[in-house]
Parts: sequence; structure tokens; C-alpha cells
Amino acid sequence: MAAIRRFDNIDATAVAGLIERCLREVNSRDYPSEVIERMCDHFTEQRIKELATQRQMFVAEVNGIVGTVSRDGNKVYTMFVHPRAAGRGIGRRLMRHIEALAVIDGYDHMETGASITGHGFYRRLGYIDVRSTETEFGFNYILRRDLP
Repeated sequence: MAAIRRFDNIDATAVAGLIERCLREVNSRDYPSEVIERMCDHFTEQRIKELATQRQMFVAEVNGIVGTVSRDGNKVYTMFVHPRAAGRGIGRRLMRHIEALAVIDGYDHMETGASITGHGFYRRLGYIDVRSTETEFGFNYILRRDLP
């Protein structure tokens, strides 16, 4: 079972590599190569460290980092699970972890932007579509889930 813990700056290289691998191996099915390159250029090791100062960031470990997610209040960001670890409940555990923190902080719902690739994942977790948008990284769904 994956252990979930707070991100540490020493994790930045692994997290940036994880995100790049997900983008190139999984998201590339749904987005053109120029969008994938733009996303990979965005999620550098330095950018990951910056994001960790602005949000609560977590990693999931099973013999190394296999997933990551971050939150700012009731907003979900940078949810990625290593392609080899997909389908093992790691993403669900990461999401439930940050949702529980949001409940403790008094929030009654979570919101996230989801790529075409991640849309089904969020829907399976009970998130519902609110709207869609175009971003610098292409088409994006905005989803919401009420918290218990």
C-alpha cells in the first residue's frame, strides 16, 4: 500500500520526472505534441519547488514516488500517478487524503481542473462537471465534489 506524506524539496526531481512521464506516456493520447511540450516545460524541478511553497503538496510512495497531488484550500492541483502504478488506488488515496484535510479546514466541497485524460478519473471519484475551459495547456474540465 502506498504511503502518503508531505512533499519535501528533495522530491522535486522525482516529482518533475513523474509528471513528465505521465504527460508523455498518457496525456499525449489526448493532446497534440506542442501542448505536451509546453506542459513538460512548465513542470520543471524548480517550478515544482515553487508550487510547494504556495500549496500543500503530497507524494505517494511505493519503493519510490509513484504519485503526487497538491491542494490550496479546496482546490486540487497537479494530480499525477506513475503510468506503471495506475489502477492501483493510489490516485484515489491521494485525493481522499486532501479531501479529508479540506473537511478539517471547514470546506464543504472540492474543485479541480481536469485534463481530457484525467476527466474520467475524477468522475469515478464522484466529481461532477461544472464547466469546461480552454487554457494555455488546451481543453480543461472544471469539476466539483461535495464533501461529507
